[in-house]
Amino acid sequence: MSERPRPVTIAVAGGTGSGKTTTSNAILERVGSHNIAYLPHDSYYKDLSEVPVADRDIINFDHPDALDTALMRRHIIQLQAGQAVEIPVYDFTKHTRTHHVQYVAPQPIILVEGILVLAEQSLRPLFDVKIFVDTDADLRFIRRLKRDTAERGRTVESVIHQYMKSVRPMHLEFVEPSKRYADVIIPEGGFNMVAIDMVSDRIRSLLRTQTAPQSEH
Repeated sequence: MSERPRPVTIAVAGGTGSGKTTTSNAILERVGSHNIAYLPHDSYYKDLSEVPVADRDIINFDHPDALDTALMRRHIIQLQAGQAVEIPVYDFTKHTRTHHVQYVAPQPIILVEGILVLAEQSLRPLFDVKIFVDTDADLRFIRRLKRDTAERGRTVESVIHQYMKSVRPMHLEFVEPSKRYADVIIPEGGFNMVAIDMVSDRIRSLLRTQTAPQSEH
């Protein structure tokens, strides 16, 4: 019996509000979303339920230490080995993990998304395709402001404060330098259809190579 082919593992990184999710969805639509195991790095924020509520807002959520990357790494390796995983479900309004988990079955493609996934040395060797979505800072800030006020219960003032105190400096320290590790840099995120089509073709090619019958030695 032939061995199960190793899934094609894709990283999509970029600054907050860069269009990572839009880019990922566009790629999945072209390659086939039913064949995707999706792991957002945001799901792996450390649980702060033991931290007093008043102190949770001063945590630097844009620093690598805020995330349980070791758990994500184990989950990627398990999926690559054909094993299902249960990823945490995070409550962004309370900065805590819920009691729920999301079941993710092994698939031919693993998509890992997050601002710091290329900044993490322990994750980079696991990726076959490394993508960095590059969008101007003013557009990224506007998108984050709209998202955090609409979806995460934040005030405009708190979003601006967090952006200046931690988001921007962490982007300059960790996210922007991680661009050097990308195989492909996509300017303008999900609106760059030419780049997305090219990346999708490459992923389909990798899939065909890995699912082709192996000749016997």
